[in-house]
Amino acid sequence: MSALDAYALLRPWWFLAIPVVALLALRAASRAAPLGDWTRAVDPALMAHLARRGAVLGGRRQANLAAAVAAGLIALALTGPAVERTDAASFRNLDATVIVVDLSRSVAAGGSLQALRQTAQGVAEAAGTRSVALVVYAGDAYLAMPPTTDRDSFGTTLFALDADTVPDRGSHPERGLALARRTLAEADVVAADVVLITDGDGINEAALREARAMRDKGWRLQGLFVPAGTALPPGAPKPDRAALEQLVQAGGGVTADLSAPGPVLDAVGAGTAQHLTAGGYTVLAFADFGRWLLWLAAIPALVLFRRSA
Repeated sequence: MSALDAYALLRPWWFLAIPVVALLALRAASRAAPLGDWTRAVDPALMAHLARRGAVLGGRRQANLAAAVAAGLIALALTGPAVERTDAASFRNLDATVIVVDLSRSVAAGGSLQALRQTAQGVAEAAGTRSVALVVYAGDAYLAMPPTTDRDSFGTTLFALDADTVPDRGSHPERGLALARRTLAEADVVAADVVLITDGDGINEAALREARAMRDKGWRLQGLFVPAGTALPPGAPKPDRAALEQLVQAGGGVTADLSAPGPVLDAVGAGTAQHLTAGGYTVLAFADFGRWLLWLAAIPALVLFRRSA
């Protein structure tokens, strides 16, 4: 994570108000005169006579400048300049990762299992100190490892997976995703990455519904595509990357190949603060300094209330 990741604008769309304020200030300055529009409305000879008698009081140009500065500072405050809280890491128990592994025949017996284990271990390591759970599925889904921070135990379970781990034949990713969603809900997790490692077989409308349900909860579904292995069993379904991409898009995540998992590892490895912000819990992750800028904007605003002698 770069140093810039510690800083954020919580409401960046308010930046659009700043050039609007600048344009209005320039327009007011170009049109303003000490007497405003009175010089164009009153006969010049009459205006000169009134000025000689002291009946004309000039306006104050600085009021326009003060109003522009106050409006600009208010717009800047509304953008929500913020810095990551120093205690954001303490909320890591609210941020978890679930790895969902496809152990159907086309994957488990297709020659890609060793690479799958290694990549799944890489995902677990990318999660850092956050808890990681393991779900396996084929014809049905099982929780192989509940959320844990013990990477040794997780690795032991992971590398014990083989073609016989799930006795139920078939491929039902929707069951694996449903179990992952229930696991996160029971742990009261507010930010999460669900990483689905599969060849894309069996993805249907039920799986898409699960992906959308995760996205609605503020969780993200990432996808790692397992290509066809050299030892693919006869009659096994062909890998379907397009189906996996559609599923992951519905879940708000990214898709990568098993041989190049970088984008998924980066997404999982993002800081807890970024994950909490994506899940709608910005206040837990960042300290908003916009309120202090509002106090600063009050200083030029006071000029507008100054009474003339």
